[in-house]
Amino acid sequence: MPHAQDAAQETAQDTAQGILFRSLADPTRRALFERLCRDGEQTVGALTAQAGVSQPAVSKHLSVLKQAGLVRDRQAGRQTHYSADATALAPLADWTRRMTSFWEARFDALEDLLGRMDQ
Repeated sequence: MPHAQDAAQETAQDTAQGILFRSLADPTRRALFERLCRDGEQTVGALTAQAGVSQPAVSKHLSVLKQAGLVRDRQAGRQTHYSADATALAPLADWTRRMTSFWEARFDALEDLLGRMDQ
């Protein structure tokens, strides 16, 4: 049964990565996340002032980012404050590292092959 558990774990990991990649694929969401990373915690109103889209649109984007684990919210009175959670980027960093290793190995093999062909 280990194969079924491995497959279920991979599916859950793929789903989490998919949610993360889809959430960051949108330029407005990326900009909101970058702003929260750079400038720290902010309210929806402060984010809307510089987002170039309506407050409902910003709220919807923040909801997607929150579902992906990229932002956290905190209620203070009538205001909701959002902050970035950069630890949620770990699956993206892991995937990038794996792909970098894969392509470096492929290029090394190609370089070896070309070197042997020249001899």
